[in-house]
Order: sequence, then structure tokens, then C-alpha cells
Amino acid sequence: MTERQRLAYIGLGSNLEAPRDQLERALSALGSLPLSECVARSSLYTSAPVGPQDQPDFINAVAAIRTRLSPLALLDQLQALEQRHRRVRNRHWGPRTLDLDLLWYAGLERHSPRLTLPHPQMRHRRFVLEPLAEIAPTLSIDGQSPLTLAARLSDQTLTRLTP
Repeated sequence: MTERQRLAYIGLGSNLEAPRDQLERALSALGSLPLSECVARSSLYTSAPVGPQDQPDFINAVAAIRTRLSPLALLDQLQALEQRHRRVRNRHWGPRTLDLDLLWYAGLERHSPRLTLPHPQMRHRRFVLEPLAEIAPTLSIDGQSPLTLAARLSDQTLTRLTP
């Protein structure tokens, strides 16, 4: 852990047990993580599930936090928050009360069994890129903005929810 705060982006998703409420509570909780503060959050969006289609649509968002936690310590905190929301991992890409993904951490590139940064699937998911573009339009992912990458995914439907 360093004394310097680092910027990180977190993807949020839920499709069980009042998903909108799940996300609002999780966004609030992100601001209470140790050595961290939530500095921005996107609007909420609805999207079709990735993977098995026999489940409800998801509500998604992205948050920006400044943190002194290391990437793995932050991941531990995110997974603990998922557990407080009663996350159950029954099947890959299945329904869930809360899914938190560490998308990007201070421009770091990391490949380990527990964590890959930037998130390996973020550039292929419109439900991540559009909310990310809303709060970080100049962020560079593979030399491109989130909105540029999202424009290539027009086959993925995404609807911005009104506040």
C-alpha cells in the first residue's frame, strides 16, 4: 500500500433482488471503503445479460474512486462488499445481486491468477464503456477513448435510465 491516492474505476452490475436499489447501496458503500473515496459515478443503465439469456436484464453503472489501497486490497474490499449483498456464484455469468469489477487501476497492467488489469473484457462490453465514458471521457484504453470503443459495439443494446 502506498501513501499516494490512485484513481480506479469500478464496474457495477445487478439483476436480482431490486437491482436498482442494490446498485444505489453499493455506490454509497464504495465511498466508505477504507482509505478510499468515491469521486464520480455514472448514470444507471440497463442491458441484456452476457452469457445465459434465461435471466433478467442487468442494471449497470461505473464509479471512480481515489484509493490508497493496493489493487489486491481493493479487490478484497470489493469482493467483501459483494458478499454483504449476498452474492452467490452458482454459474459463470449467471444472475447476481451484485457484481463489482475492478476495471482499471492507475493505468497499471497486471496479470495474475486473481486479478488482470485493465479488466480483460471491458473493451468488449458496451455496458461498461458507455458509463465509463460518462465519467472518464478522456481515459485511454488501448489508445482509444471509451466512447470510441463503445461505438464499435452497436449490436449490444444499452439504455440509460432516468434518475
